[in-house]
Amino acid sequence: MKIAVFPGSFDPITTGHEKIVRRALPLFDKIIVAVGTNSQKQTLFSLEKRLEWLEAVFREDPKVEIAHFEGLTAHFCTKIGAKYLLRGLRNASDFDYEKTISQLNHIVGQDLETVFLISGPEYSHISSTIVRELIKGRADVTPFVPKEVKI
Repeated sequence: MKIAVFPGSFDPITTGHEKIVRRALPLFDKIIVAVGTNSQKQTLFSLEKRLEWLEAVFREDPKVEIAHFEGLTAHFCTKIGAKYLLRGLRNASDFDYEKTISQLNHIVGQDLETVFLISGPEYSHISSTIVRELIKGRADVTPFVPKEVKI
């Protein structure tokens, strides 16, 4: 069984995240969208709220499971038997960062492979960081988040 993990903080999930998962569905038997928790990182939304949104967004997709983990993504993948990581790339900066992480994960994760999908141009400007700033500034974020995300 081909299992991929799509890790992130999803603080909040964006339409870009959603589209990467939906485009990757034909490639894998199962995709686990996994919220990584990092005690060093301050989030805007609670873990419970982020998991709730993910469950709502992918409710109709039997090949998508929602999970959360602490620690290294590669260790989580090993624990659940996932051999693939799924990552979206918006630009060259994302590639440079993700390339290094994927090389480390390949070693730490015992041959864990990273599959990169380039975001569609209509999503390349969207990031959780920008959406959080818009939320803090009380802007309408509905064009940037799935319809299930009510803020």
